[in-house]
Amino acid sequence: MARTKRARHSELKNTAYEIFIGILSLLSIANLVLVYVFAGDGAMQLVLSVMNALFSVIFLIDFLYRIATSDTPWKYFFRGFGWADLLASLPFPQFKVLRVFRLLRVFRLLKALGVRQIVSTLVHDRANSTLMTLLLLGILVLQFGSLSILAIEEHAKGANITSASDALWYTVVTISTVGYGDQYPVTNAGRVLGVLIIIVGVGIFGTFTGYLANMFLGPSKDAPTAADAPAADRTVDADAPVTADTAKAASAGVAGGAASGAVAAGASAKADAAGREERLRALLAQSERMQAEIRDLLAEH
Repeated sequence: MARTKRARHSELKNTAYEIFIGILSLLSIANLVLVYVFAGDGAMQLVLSVMNALFSVIFLIDFLYRIATSDTPWKYFFRGFGWADLLASLPFPQFKVLRVFRLLRVFRLLKALGVRQIVSTLVHDRANSTLMTLLLLGILVLQFGSLSILAIEEHAKGANITSASDALWYTVVTISTVGYGDQYPVTNAGRVLGVLIIIVGVGIFGTFTGYLANMFLGPSKDAPTAADAPAADRTVDADAPVTADTAKAASAGVAGGAASGAVAAGASAKADAAGREERLRALLAQSERMQAEIRDLLAEH
């Protein structure tokens, strides 16, 4: 049982990432059905082909990521249906149905994790959850926005969005809020859809820009703080002039050092009680002497 839990933990990647891959797997399987639904519309099929090619690239990266981070790559490839992940990532329609294995794996891993743990992880890991949500929203808007605008505008009078290339270009430009104006809807329904794409695009790119700014310009988690600095870096120069501010800082430092020494000595009480008491008395005496000297200096100033 413990071995099984460890294997699942090793197989499970970031929770938000697993959900992202699961939804993309479901969408890619749904696209196989949509290809037959739009069998008579070459432009619609071309949009779906472009999206399936994008999914193939993402799934190939997912396969490489899983096999590179797996504890036993051969076990993932042969027993964990890694071979199915690889074949489903190739640009061959016959193998795309194998993406169901990736969907089943994600479902199995998330089911073992539990709904409460999934929600807790997503709430606490907000950075990754936000990034995966933005990527998913971008992909969904790109596909369904292109399909919808093409269905609305393709046969309209005076339309200039009449091909898969036009629809994809218009959706990408509108999502990014660039708005070149070379492709635009001429129907009321198309304009309403364009407004919705713009609103979603502003939210996606605004949030994504904030995410990147926080990632590149925010403080590093590994940045040392004043408390983590070496003791030698926090000492006061003996030749520096003593002012009221430096005296107060020195007093606070001595008091903090005394407290730290007391805590550290208390931690080793079980090893040598007598030595602990001696060191504590010495620290307290030193603190009193230093405070007396500081009071004298303050009185002079």
